[in-house]
Amino acid sequence: MNQIYRGRLAPSPTGYLHLGHARTFWAAQERARANGGVLVLRNEDLDSTRFQMQFVDAMLEDLRWFGFEWSEGPDCGGPFGSYNQSERYSFYRAALEELRAGNFIYPCTCSRKDIQAAVTAPHAENDAEPIYPGTCRNNSEFKIQNSKFAWRFRVTDGETVSFLDKNCGEQKFVAGRDFGDFIVWRGDGVPAYQLACVVDDAAMRITEVVRGADLLVSTARQILLYRALGLTVPSFFHCALMLDASGERLAKRHDSLSLRQLRAQGATPESLRQSSFVVVSSK
Repeated sequence: MNQIYRGRLAPSPTGYLHLGHARTFWAAQERARANGGVLVLRNEDLDSTRFQMQFVDAMLEDLRWFGFEWSEGPDCGGPFGSYNQSERYSFYRAALEELRAGNFIYPCTCSRKDIQAAVTAPHAENDAEPIYPGTCRNNSEFKIQNSKFAWRFRVTDGETVSFLDKNCGEQKFVAGRDFGDFIVWRGDGVPAYQLACVVDDAAMRITEVVRGADLLVSTARQILLYRALGLTVPSFFHCALMLDASGERLAKRHDSLSLRQLRAQGATPESLRQSSFVVVSSK
């Protein structure tokens, strides 16, 4: 019996959704529909320092206006809730403890400024995180128990992580060169994106992750987490990013291209899709 396709939309309420979000999310919805599957909406509201409640309501309203339909989510529930990440800390804590028990992670006291000062390796293409120089690799939790620290995943330098992306083709990233040891739990007690994403996609039984091509390197990191936690790795489909007139990728600071602003200007979802979107294969 074939596995039921389960895709997801995973917006973060840190600003208004823009046209680039809509294009990627539409690809996710089209692939779920083409495969006769289920679409899940997850509210990635972990970072309380950045998200605002007004953006949660706006996110749901803008998605509905654009024509998105989901079967499970924070507004309608489902068998794998909660669909708000802020209510899923017990899942993340359990995964963290499993990584600790397996000696996959270590405590790190380095600040971002420390890392920037020590780093000599360049960032990987389309990736904002510098290669960690390994400063704290030999730390023990006992030695720094009175210090503020994050938990960092230890990669095997030289290991190649490869996967077949359904849009971008064969991908290969080398640990220690394209990415280094990465944060799974922040110093302020918040699970990092890499860990939360893996835990939730596995718990919600997502079979294919559709997202932007800027996260290709993150996929290599997440594959290592899937393996360390003994979880099934889903398929991946990374969409090309939408750029503004100057060639920069869209961000939430591009208010003029937010769905809310475009709607206020009289644009319709149909017109935006016709002018900006491409057909996405179901294969």
